[in-house]
Amino acid sequence: QVQLVESGGGLVQPGGSLRLSCAATGVIFSIDVMAWYRQAPGKQRELVAAITGVGSTNYTDSVKGRFTISRDNAKRTMNLQMNSLKPEDTAVYYCNADLYSFRGRTSIWGQGTQVTVSS
Repeated sequence: QVQLVESGGGLVQPGGSLRLSCAATGVIFSIDVMAWYRQAPGKQRELVAAITGVGSTNYTDSVKGRFTISRDNAKRTMNLQMNSLKPEDTAVYYCNADLYSFRGRTSIWGQGTQVTVSS
């Protein structure tokens, strides 16, 4: 079964750092775009950062200069390094990947990991 497994969330003080990781498991032929989304209580899910298979990246304006997305195609993993965290970064963070498997092209989601920025 193809799935995304996330790790690395937690509680951090304002100004601190966290690193989120996402690993794709199962029989996967290839992975196209990978991305991190987040959803805060009472708000819609929003795109945080995305990265293509050749390493092109884009970020939502609120995280530019603070967050860095990266991926390892050989290991089928993706990371999000989050620095200078702010209380408004508090949310559940979800990993997403557009990939090809026996099911054809599908977009799958991780289970989500909580990030809380608070003093």
